[in-house]
Amino acid sequence: MRTPHHSRPLWTEWLFIVMSVTLASSLTPPATAADVASVASVASVVAPDAVFTVQAEGQRAIVRALTRADSCPSISWSGKPSEVMSLRVPAATQPARQEAIQADSKPAVFDVRTCEATWPQGVYSASVDGTTLAAPRADIKRIVIIADTGCRMKASENAFQDCNDPAKWPFAKVAQSAAAKHPDLVIHIGDIHYRESPCPAGNAGCAHVAWGYGYDAWQADFFKPAAPLLAAAPWVLVRGNHESCARAGQGWFRFMDAQPWSEARSCNQPKLDTDADYSQPYAVSLSPFAQLLIFDSSKTSGKPYGPKDLAFSQYQANMQVVQELALQKPHSFFMSHHPLLAVAPSKNTRQLKNGGNLGLTSVFETLHPERLLPDGIDASMHGHLHFFEAISFKTAHPASIIMGNAGSANEGTLATALAPGEKLHANAVVEDYVASAEYGFATLDRVDGGETGEWLLTEFDTDGKAVFLCKIKNSKSQCTKAGL
Repeated sequence: MRTPHHSRPLWTEWLFIVMSVTLASSLTPPATAADVASVASVASVVAPDAVFTVQAEGQRAIVRALTRADSCPSISWSGKPSEVMSLRVPAATQPARQEAIQADSKPAVFDVRTCEATWPQGVYSASVDGTTLAAPRADIKRIVIIADTGCRMKASENAFQDCNDPAKWPFAKVAQSAAAKHPDLVIHIGDIHYRESPCPAGNAGCAHVAWGYGYDAWQADFFKPAAPLLAAAPWVLVRGNHESCARAGQGWFRFMDAQPWSEARSCNQPKLDTDADYSQPYAVSLSPFAQLLIFDSSKTSGKPYGPKDLAFSQYQANMQVVQELALQKPHSFFMSHHPLLAVAPSKNTRQLKNGGNLGLTSVFETLHPERLLPDGIDASMHGHLHFFEAISFKTAHPASIIMGNAGSANEGTLATALAPGEKLHANAVVEDYVASAEYGFATLDRVDGGETGEWLLTEFDTDGKAVFLCKIKNSKSQCTKAGL
């Protein structure tokens, strides 16, 4: 047997090591109170759960950070000293609302504080605890558009999507593919939160997932899967019916709303919902020639309103605001979660089913009987219906684009074509129509300098492969299948 080569016996090696460690310990001074405090300070640093930018009215942009720390984080601006972000709203637990949509609602635990800071003029980058944010742009050339992203869990309809299966709830993949398109802006046209009921026992598809209206459900349904897209560009957020006060409205105002926080408009006090459920419209600038008009339709119903209904007066007043905003620039896109003109899924694809919202149209037609929307609006863009659809009209109505296919469970079968002269809502005669029930997202690219108002809308599948190409100009859309 070969003897291992050592200059001294092995047991003496171990004795030498032990004696050396003991000697070093005896020479090291004891830890001071300052040392302990320093270690504790490092250990107490908590990185924000989410950091993102909300695009507000005009060109105003707000950085938001959601943190479990005891104070707001600092934000570093390019060329300017860092500053501590302001507290928007502290962590809190809100009792279950008695009139909540789902009978099995529970207290909403918001165990993160929301902090914010407004982008200063002339600042081109920002960083919060190592997370670098894309700066807002004054001249927008590419937009990513998504809607209806959450994983549906709704006991009243016995609807439980397989949240644990990325193929059956593909929002994370959509967000990743959309971020790879390098947008200047992201638009979410509502219905962000869907996890309203607990997963039934024995259902592996949604087992052990968060539910309810608290932060854990918001994190699972949106902030975690959306992370790459949140970092890609600032976001315009349009409120959907799932973010109404009786549902996830408390989270909406804490995390998403572009306006300053107000307890009166927080959905924490049901007696104030008549105000909180109807936010005033505002415009987001895209260029010197184009803008988005953001309309809160979260509370609308599927039935026509009468002049004595509260919703009638609220929506009429808000549409009058839209009229004024539309005069600011020659080209506008109207953004509301609920479609005005749409074809809904039907068991019989040969039978047309109107998917437009009768509540909104009953109000809008009193002000704009010919086209439902003011002049200068080139297209209306929506979610709510879980598919992609682009409709152009022979009549004066602006093109209608539905993009509610970014993650929430698909619903029903769509007509692949419409008969010539088909009508949607009274005199709205269809000229061009394409649709897809597959999951995906869209981009909106400006074709020229913006003066002509021409844009190219591309519908993609979850992998980022183009499905439809739609030219939007002069209130019309003209679509072809990609590759033709």
